[in-house]
Amino acid sequence: MLFTDLSSDRVVKALTKAGFKIIRQGKHIGMSNGTKFLVIPRHPRINPYTSKGIIRDAGLTEEQFKELI
Repeated sequence: MLFTDLSSDRVVKALTKAGFKIIRQGKHIGMSNGTKFLVIPRHPRINPYTSKGIIRDAGLTEEQFKELI
C-alpha cells in the first residue's frame, strides 16, 4: 500500500501517537523514540516511497501506521 496524500504534519502526528517525539525542527523534522531516529522532510505532500521508508524505519507495519493516521 502506498500512502499518496500525506503531509509532513500528518506523518508527525501519527508518529507522535506511536511514541516518537520531535527533537529538532528546521528544513526537516527530526523525531526519536529513544532508540530510533527519523527524519521527515517538511513538505505539503511527501513522496509515497519516502513515506514508506519512514514507516519502515519507525518499525511499524503499514496497517499499524494506517490506524495512527
